[in-house]
Amino acid sequence: MNSENIYRDFGICDEVFHYCQKIADSLKERFAQIDETAEYNQIKVLRAMQEAHVSEACMLETTGYGYNDIGRDTLEEVYARTFHTEDALVRSQIVCGTHALATALFGNTRPGDEIFSPVGLPYDTLQEVIGLRDSRGSLKEYGVSFHYVDLLPTGAFDYEGIRQGINERTRLVTIQRSRGYADRHTLSVPEIGELIRFIRGIKKDIIIMVDNCYGEFIERTEPTDVGADMIVGSLIKNPGGGIAPVGGYIAGTRECVENAAARLTAPGLLKEVGPSLGNSRLLYQGFFMGPHVAASAVKGAIFAANIYEGLGFDVTPNGTEPRDDIIQAITFHDPRGVISFSKGIQKAAPVDAFVTPEPAPMPGYSDQVIMAAGCFISGSSIELSCDGPLREPYTVYFQGGLTWYHSKFGVMMSLQQMVEDGFVKKEQLL
Repeated sequence: MNSENIYRDFGICDEVFHYCQKIADSLKERFAQIDETAEYNQIKVLRAMQEAHVSEACMLETTGYGYNDIGRDTLEEVYARTFHTEDALVRSQIVCGTHALATALFGNTRPGDEIFSPVGLPYDTLQEVIGLRDSRGSLKEYGVSFHYVDLLPTGAFDYEGIRQGINERTRLVTIQRSRGYADRHTLSVPEIGELIRFIRGIKKDIIIMVDNCYGEFIERTEPTDVGADMIVGSLIKNPGGGIAPVGGYIAGTRECVENAAARLTAPGLLKEVGPSLGNSRLLYQGFFMGPHVAASAVKGAIFAANIYEGLGFDVTPNGTEPRDDIIQAITFHDPRGVISFSKGIQKAAPVDAFVTPEPAPMPGYSDQVIMAAGCFISGSSIELSCDGPLREPYTVYFQGGLTWYHSKFGVMMSLQQMVEDGFVKKEQLL
């Protein structure tokens, strides 16, 4: 049985198959470049593991307080070596990316301080942490204020606005690398470096934190290579490789990491406590697989961009732009388009493929959100998934795929669903 027949068994029509295969064939040269970056990052992670003397003993379980957990401590050294930082906090007790960011922010600010974003409003869930939307226990309740400056309409940094926005109370600058649900491009590491140099020229002692979610291993360098004091992310995204069952990380200067640890555990306890609970092997193996899995996901994002751009839909980034994270935004200008696309992604899942995603309220979001994800790890957005708020201009955000083949299949199933729901005509595929 050839591959066309296998896809036909899933209900993919000939027009969708041939249109998608033609796009996939046209991307082989570009995919080879992605593989070169993945190879570089793979060896970088391997070297960090060898230099940290990762051993079989590092995979053993600890419980209780977790004192002298060699696996936990060595894993944090691996992260620090990979990201070229003084220290790292990598814990399964950090339950998500928002929790990691909140831990870093609470740990490194004090009452009377101000947090400043030079790239616009942060992602929806962080807005409650900061206190832009009323939320119990927010930074605002603790006397920490927030100020931001939008990017210019061209997508460039508003340098004059940034200069005016930083003042004597500004303690920490937060830079969101990925676009989130904002209508802007994802920031490359060189762009982040340029922004950091400008900020340092205004105030040298300011703490600069980068929300690195969805960006790890997409480039050969990370924001800590260009001057960031901290990078923060989730282990159920790129660095977990689809294997880590939970967790988050904060990598940066020793002072910033220890400040965050005091918030995660307790003053005086810092990084000394926190058992691995049998997760060590999964966290090591996931990090080892991270570069390969991230490469598969970014291939899927590029494939999706070319598929839908060719059909006249608005896509960001477009089909030829460089990639700095794994997210692909596709705008339908119709909520039914978002729902149709999400139904197709869900049908491609290995888990819960038989369910139908529906928009619903979600904690931390101001609008109803639709999410499609049939994942081995609940909520893992490095696995094949998509989501989007049901608000204008009705954009869906596609990401993930533990293998390129699964990501490709997901995009094909989304297009088949769009054909069946009447948003794409078969004649457009010829």
